Amino acid sequence: MFERHQGGERALLVHVTLTQFSEQASLTEFAELVRSAGATIIGQITGTRRLPDPKSFIGSGKVEEIARFVADEAIDLVLFNHTLSPAQERNLEREFKCRVLDRTGLILDIFAQRARSFEGKLQVELAQLKHLSTRLVRGWTHLERQKGGIGLRGPGETQLETDRRLLAERIKHIHRRLEKVTQQRSLSRQARQRAELPVVSLVGYTNAGKSTLFNRLTDAAVYAADQLFATLDTTVRRLELSNRGAVILADTVGFIQHLPHDLIAAFRATLDETRSATVLLHVVDASDPERQMRIEQVNQVLAEVGAAEVRQILVYNKIDQLPDEPARVEYDSEGQVQRIWLSAMAGNGLELLLNALEGVAHPDVVHQWVCVPAHNGQLRARLFQIGRVLQEQHAENGDCWLEVEMQTRQFNQLTHAEPNLHTANRPTGGLI
Repeated sequence: MFERHQGGERALLVHVTLTQFSEQASLTEFAELVRSAGATIIGQITGTRRLPDPKSFIGSGKVEEIARFVADEAIDLVLFNHTLSPAQERNLEREFKCRVLDRTGLILDIFAQRARSFEGKLQVELAQLKHLSTRLVRGWTHLERQKGGIGLRGPGETQLETDRRLLAERIKHIHRRLEKVTQQRSLSRQARQRAELPVVSLVGYTNAGKSTLFNRLTDAAVYAADQLFATLDTTVRRLELSNRGAVILADTVGFIQHLPHDLIAAFRATLDETRSATVLLHVVDASDPERQMRIEQVNQVLAEVGAAEVRQILVYNKIDQLPDEPARVEYDSEGQVQRIWLSAMAGNGLELLLNALEGVAHPDVVHQWVCVPAHNGQLRARLFQIGRVLQEQHAENGDCWLEVEMQTRQFNQLTHAEPNLHTANRPTGGLI
């Protein structure tokens, strides 16, 4: 039994086209994932099979080919662009004499590197432990059963059973802590709802430019880089709109093809921001030749977390990489904003997005002149607090006329509480 390698910098990529399955993971995207994890790609081996081999996934011939390559090139890590069973990983490690990792394990490793917040670290650890719990035997085959014989019989746990029990206890502990974090996030969401601020959530395929757009709009300092899963933790900021108040802008984790289900489940609480959003800004890399497929994959994950019915605006980003694509807004047959073409990096088209958000996030707005009696300074202050005061004029008798914009419901509540409040389309009487 060989000892498991602790490192894994020199990597070999393995991709098998399975003719029995129509949907295949992209090898180019997988290579980007490997680079994002920090490994150096030494080579790639591809093949074609009708169905996976139950024992090794790739068949005995490919096993021998890869084993020779691993020995000749001193490979530390063999990465499969597929989901392997625990038995397949164990069998391949025995043959290759190095560590073997599948697509799910690689994505989990990247998530572990990038998680920064307390909640994000808990979510990643939970997904990792669930993945590891089915693979413990791979590293402990020499301890998977108690030895018999004189003096060796009796009660007790094997090392494998002990590890499984410890893992189960840790998973329960993380679940309890995540429940508390989820409650805190729910309270924060309720507070935003009481403040009646619309929530705009950024979603999209990883590396589409969500964090760059978020930083442009809010002047935040969220880490943004040209790599997959550059940021994982949801960041929330208040975004002031020039004409109609403010919205809450939320930047969420990026999606990817064949995202592990454990990760979707672990990040479900984080992705609740999408389900409760007023509108989703679905950021798309306009320069990606497979952008339509990326859109479909993101929509599939949104459906899994219950956000399929939330209104979307497609934001085609990175038009600076397409010289013939100008910044513009496209509307559907009902006159609603459907697509916005812009460049978050260059800043082209951002004003089009902000204008669209004003109409979508605050659609039900009253624009009215309001007369505040001279003696009612509290009402004047209240109007400045809950609405947007466009201009102010004073009458000869000391009354104050304010041109305001506010949500219809707030305006109706104000007129109900102040029955003597006088409104008009424009100021009346002598003004000074």
